Formats: sequence, structure tokens, C-alpha cells
Amino acid sequence: MPVRKVLVVDDSPTERHVLTEILQKGGYLVVIAESGEQAVEVAKREIPDLILMDVVMPGMNGYQATRTITRDEITRNIPVIMCTSKGQETDKIWGMRQGARDYLVKPIDGPALLGKIATLG
Repeated sequence: MPVRKVLVVDDSPTERHVLTEILQKGGYLVVIAESGEQAVEVAKREIPDLILMDVVMPGMNGYQATRTITRDEITRNIPVIMCTSKGQETDKIWGMRQGARDYLVKPIDGPALLGKIATLG
């Protein structure tokens, strides 16, 4: 199934703006969540084709939100790509163990991100 709608989850307005610009130029519809808790709610309501998930957020972090989304009956088939400043190998391993399909370290390279999304479709 091709990716059309992408949920961007990040507590930083700047990061949300940057990712939204990249995605909209790539032809994707973007929905936004500003926290892990909101990501879970929006994922259930919108059923996006892909979720780009930050890790470091107040309250429910991206690892917890990814684990919740990928284990919920309604949202478990939505692929999650972690997009975070946490670039240690252990961070990547932990993200993948929570159910993420891929892991990108900020700053996000637009063409690389769009390439990864294209391979999901």
C-alpha cells in the first residue's frame, strides 16, 4: 500500500515544520502530534500510512508511544520510523525493539527520508 498520509510526532515546532516541508514537497499529506500521548490518539483516529516519531518528548516518550502504537490492534500495522537526535547504537536497537521499522538521526536528510518512505510503499 503506498504511503499517502504521514503522522509527524515531535514536541519541537521547528522539527515539525522541517519534516512537514520535506513531506509536503514529496506529495504527502501530513498530520501532526506534539506528544507521545497525542500520537497514540491521532494514530487511532487518522490511521496514517506512516508515523515519524521523535524520542525525546515530555510525558510519554517516543519509545513508549511506538510500543503502544505497534502493540495496539487498531494501529499495529502502521510503520513507525524513529526520527531523533538520539544516535547511539543502543538507542537504535531499543527503538527497533519497541516496534520501529527504521531509525533516522537528526538532522534529517530530506532525500534519504523520502527514499525510505518510497521503499515502504
